[in-house]
Amino acid sequence: MISPKQAQLIQFLRWELAIPASSIATALRHPENDSGQLPMILWQYGLITLEQLDRIFDWLERFGSIMEAKSVMYSYPDYSQSSMDETIHISVSLAA
Repeated sequence: MISPKQAQLIQFLRWELAIPASSIATALRHPENDSGQLPMILWQYGLITLEQLDRIFDWLERFGSIMEAKSVMYSYPDYSQSSMDETIHISVSLAA
């Protein structure tokens, strides 16, 4: 299950940086992702640029810990040119 902070980050990646859902899904499957290394994994695999990585770190510094909710379901269509039908689904649950 993805934490609320990570769900917010994924929303930022998809809508602000236009990172394809397939790239995010690849990074989420990485074994080191459990320790919150999603931005570095994306960069190490060449899925984002250094400039995008810098924007992600700026975003994390500003907004990385502000979400509070009980349960959230995210579904993001992939609007990349390669696949209009691809969607990334994310479930988030929090203890009250």
